[in-house]
Amino acid sequence: MFNPLSILLVTILSSGMALAVLGSLRRAAIPGVSYWIGANAAAVLGLLCAALQGHASQWIVIVVANGLVALALLWLVAGCYRFFGRAGHLWPAYAGVLAMSLGLFYWTYVAPDFNARVALASALHASLYGLLFVTVLRLRPADRPRYAYYFVATAALLLGAGHTTRGIMYGFHLVAQNTLLQVTPANVMFLAIAILVQPFLSIGVVMLAQDRLAERLERLANIDDLTGALARRAFLARGVALLAASQHDGAPLAMAILDIDSFKAVNDNYGHAAGDQVLAHFSAFVTRHLRTGDVFGRLGGEEFGVLCPATSTAEAVILLDRLRALLGTARSTDLPRGLRYTFSVGVDERRRDESLAQLMARADGALYAAKASGRDRVMAAA
Repeated sequence: MFNPLSILLVTILSSGMALAVLGSLRRAAIPGVSYWIGANAAAVLGLLCAALQGHASQWIVIVVANGLVALALLWLVAGCYRFFGRAGHLWPAYAGVLAMSLGLFYWTYVAPDFNARVALASALHASLYGLLFVTVLRLRPADRPRYAYYFVATAALLLGAGHTTRGIMYGFHLVAQNTLLQVTPANVMFLAIAILVQPFLSIGVVMLAQDRLAERLERLANIDDLTGALARRAFLARGVALLAASQHDGAPLAMAILDIDSFKAVNDNYGHAAGDQVLAHFSAFVTRHLRTGDVFGRLGGEEFGVLCPATSTAEAVILLDRLRALLGTARSTDLPRGLRYTFSVGVDERRRDESLAQLMARADGALYAAKASGRDRVMAAA
């Protein structure tokens, strides 16, 4: 039969490894990672205290050890709250940890009862694992891969079920045991479950942190940092996909290229900071007034693109001209630094069996025609 002490020491080692990995991610400033680092540190200290049975006082082996392990789990949950952008109030859980510590003190020094201590600690742990399970599933981002989130939720579910079963068995005196490290089939079984699942939970939160890093990299690759619009590469990729879908189902696809008029004069007269404000304002303005399904991206400099699925050239001209008119009637207080600016647009529609580059070239030609005709207007390709 396995020695419970060796199982405990392996669990300490796995928590220490997770602590090292999470520590390497701290500089990435991912919300919640600091809590997860603290959780693994508290778990290591708590398990070390528990492993000192027979070599330290009951205060350290029982009260301090269980308090640190419970605090570690609570910080794990708190880290998930921060990770998902929630500032949830966990004071009831902190109160639960305090109540458990007081109960452990009572059943250690006032009315010694090993089973009551195990049942109390297991009840708190099962509750916290249940909270972690619900939190991860409820707050999981819908647009991110599900694997890491389901991984953490599954580990939390298994640990919660294990502690629930343990609490019931010890609470109803179905197990005869006097110390934590006593070699009994039930004790070894529960500790074995912990050693198998606890590392998975530690790995799981590392996977969540890595997913957040991957999300940042994807955003840097796909989203223009200044304007929040799609970056050129991502916009063109969406355009290729929409063009293929349009060719397949025969629906029209219109493309518009927008260019802010006399943008160089804004930079020259007011500075590049003002130019950046105009670009950000224009992007937010267009995004706010486009239809659901339209795709907006920055092609470079002050030039932007709009893809309008299931839209003819005439319909796209009406849509973009409405945007142009709306910007013209905007109050100066709604514009960056009170600067008034206009934009010109070139529009065309997909033709049969052509590439996105060909469609863009015609829309770009229409844009140049709009510029040559006096700016501040929308023109369709000839």
